[in-house]
Amino acid sequence: MIKHKTTIELEPAAFKIQYQDYLLSIGSCFAQNIAQKLQNIFYNISINPFGTLYNPISIRNSLGLLLNKYEFQEEDLFFHNGLWNSFQHHSSFSSTTIEETLERINIELIKARTRLKRSNTLLITLGTAWVYELRKTQKVVSNCHKFPANRFKRRRLTVDEIVSSLGPLLEYLKENTPDLNIILTVSPIRHLKDGFTENQISKSTLLLAVQEMVQKARFIHYFPAYEIMMDDLRDYRYYTDDLIHPSSLAIEYIWEAFGQSYLAPEEASLRKNIYKLHKAIQHKSFNPSSSSHQKFVQQQLKNIQKIKTKVPSLDLKQAESHFLNQLIQT
Repeated sequence: MIKHKTTIELEPAAFKIQYQDYLLSIGSCFAQNIAQKLQNIFYNISINPFGTLYNPISIRNSLGLLLNKYEFQEEDLFFHNGLWNSFQHHSSFSSTTIEETLERINIELIKARTRLKRSNTLLITLGTAWVYELRKTQKVVSNCHKFPANRFKRRRLTVDEIVSSLGPLLEYLKENTPDLNIILTVSPIRHLKDGFTENQISKSTLLLAVQEMVQKARFIHYFPAYEIMMDDLRDYRYYTDDLIHPSSLAIEYIWEAFGQSYLAPEEASLRKNIYKLHKAIQHKSFNPSSSSHQKFVQQQLKNIQKIKTKVPSLDLKQAESHFLNQLIQT
């Protein structure tokens, strides 16, 4: 039989994620993609409390902030292009007023700090080994916020720098949260603005660093999202029009591989029912007052009660409210 592609054979994961678990995802755009899939089927997950982060130093710094009681102050912000910004946050936190920016930042900070203390699983996705240091402070920034390039020093981290900065913090997290498992991934999204060769060197640096950390600690695991995209899905039909980002089909393929590896098989039936609920929430009726739609709504409310009976810890308040409102409106 002729083989038309290579396939990444995944070994069974050393632990399984269950609905009773608490999860935190931090890192690049791909961290958002997989975490959103988990959130769509009602896993208890917090996603990127600092916004999208790409490099290991910014991820280390952000996790460090979650481990202390610090809250951002006015002096941590700067005004640029009509907005108040933070060099440690994505531009989605920026606002026209100091008060609103600080409120957005600190609300997410406090929520994520609480979540990290309870988390069983931490997902970290590394995007690039290239960093930008603000020349004024010599500190790595998470986002340049369209500042002039001459304000920054651009350099590539070494494997040793990544391991020595991120590794001890992960060890500290484990000491303080004994049940914690950490899943490291390298984002399959290429940073071609760095250049083709520079991107490959960057990804290789991340992979070497990840491998070293995984070998040192049994609680650190690796999911090969990068390899699946580069080798298993080795075709531009699995990319969006920019030929850089994975398409929805590619994300779905990698998500299925992640699910097979890490999601508890005994909850497969439950996940299927919850996915149906997710699709039901997305459904838009042409005639909400029709008897058929009302029966559909009532059936979903019954399904929610069944799911809540199986997993009492599952937060289905928004789903329940969504369908109750449709009954009230008629």
